[in-house]
Amino acid sequence: MWIDRLITALFFVVGAVNLLPGFVALAPSQITTAYGVSVAGSGSADLTVLLRHRAVLLGLVGIGLLCAAFLRSLRVPALSAGAVSMGTFLLLAYSTPGLNDSTMRVARIDIGAFAALAVAAVLVWRRRA
Repeated sequence: MWIDRLITALFFVVGAVNLLPGFVALAPSQITTAYGVSVAGSGSADLTVLLRHRAVLLGLVGIGLLCAAFLRSLRVPALSAGAVSMGTFLLLAYSTPGLNDSTMRVARIDIGAFAALAVAAVLVWRRRA
């Protein structure tokens, strides 16, 4: 029984980590705070749209993980989506030199969330076996 609660909590926490950046889609003024990049000046409209779109996609992953916290049938697909999303970001972040402190802070948060997701995955697979 405690394992089920732990799985739910892990999905909830990882879902929240992915959902929170989704609010940038609704509040583009927070892009600089969140990512440490300026969205002012020429060409900034393109960057703003790309980052807002990223926020929407992260929000969708977050919603999926939050739903999976309570709906067991969604756990494997949500695990897959979360792992691909965070894993690719981490791969890109740590293979790209010269990223700013804000982006690396996001990467460090994702390392913790990825680890929590990995623990959830192991527990889900153990429960299914």
